[in-house]
Amino acid sequence: MSDNALYIDEMMDQYPAKPESLIVILQEIQNKYGFISGDAMRLASEHVHVPLTQAYAVATFYQSFRLDPVGEHEIKVCLGTACHLKGGQRLVEDLERRLHVESGGTTEDMRFTLNTVNCVGACALAPVVSVDNQYHPNATAKKMEKVLKSLTDPSLEEMEGTGNA
Repeated sequence: MSDNALYIDEMMDQYPAKPESLIVILQEIQNKYGFISGDAMRLASEHVHVPLTQAYAVATFYQSFRLDPVGEHEIKVCLGTACHLKGGQRLVEDLERRLHVESGGTTEDMRFTLNTVNCVGACALAPVVSVDNQYHPNATAKKMEKVLKSLTDPSLEEMEGTGNA
């Protein structure tokens, strides 16, 4: 048994072996590993006595669950109405070109995951991009280029002070 499977088995022992425990078990797995692997999904479904297809249906129903590994840095571009009208989609397209990845994907080197979100609740600051849960208001392609550079070469952030703008 792998270390991951051993951890998952020990963690699941804390929860009743009932279908009602599935969501909290999946949350625990994702908190530990950043995503829910196929093997982890199988272990969870067996523990709570539900078919694997049902566990998968639960995991795909909730947008917060991830079934694929996430990059070191997660970029979320808001596409709510205000952000969309102020260029959110253009930012997505620019980031896709720069990172060589489609929205919803992770770069081959596992450095960046690019996603879109419906709204971040900061409409007055549109367009907004969240990078590692840090908001970048009034985002532009040029500002995002600086942010990406600071993430790939941290010494640039100290010199340029990318901050939150």
